Amino acid sequence: MLKAIDTDLWVAEQPLKYFGLEVGTRMTVIRLTSGKLMVISPIEMDETTINELNQLGEVTYIVVPNLYHHLFVADFKLCYPRAKLWTVSGLERKRPDLQINQIISNRSIHAIDGVEYLLVQGFNTLGTSGCSPLNECVFFHVKSRTLIVTDTVFHFDDQCSPSVRLIAKLLGAYNQLRPSLLEKFATLDKVKVKRSIQQLLTWNFERVIMAHGSIIEQNGKPQFKTGYEWFLEMPL
Repeated sequence: MLKAIDTDLWVAEQPLKYFGLEVGTRMTVIRLTSGKLMVISPIEMDETTINELNQLGEVTYIVVPNLYHHLFVADFKLCYPRAKLWTVSGLERKRPDLQINQIISNRSIHAIDGVEYLLVQGFNTLGTSGCSPLNECVFFHVKSRTLIVTDTVFHFDDQCSPSVRLIAKLLGAYNQLRPSLLEKFATLDKVKVKRSIQQLLTWNFERVIMAHGSIIEQNGKPQFKTGYEWFLEMPL
């Protein structure tokens, strides 16, 4: 089921476990200035959500924003076969079954119909298969001043499961908008990350929507900046 966040901006959420913890996951839907829809990080669809999407407009762009949030994209694409599939570089090797229309690989800020986007460089993540590049594209919905990310930051607070709250408190990450401690250890080229984050911080955003955790509605930019200064161990 879709939840309205702002004008021309919606999210849908579903349960998801990571290392046995219920962290949940979230997709974001943007109605572009053209009236078409962009769907970022698709989740498993049900009939209700499909009907709601169809009432909002035509799904024209389906975005896999990093190398991890691809689990439901094939089924989602079957629902919208005419939509263009955008993915980050590397997914074409990881998911050769997907018919990709555009690979996001340029490291500068680009824009399409009221949405700007940027590929974050240098960020690594730790998963079940070890350390690997995240290759995440982040988005800025200009109209609503909303930054849309996937795994570049998390925000676990009292709305999360008790087990996640406990782990977040033990790691000093409770009620903090920041990458995880695992990513901090896994990422070696922090100079590249710093350059990307400095580009991202040129956006004048207030809200932050991430895939895991609670949405930040106010003062998102200073919180994001503080979280990355902790991550980088250097000022931005």
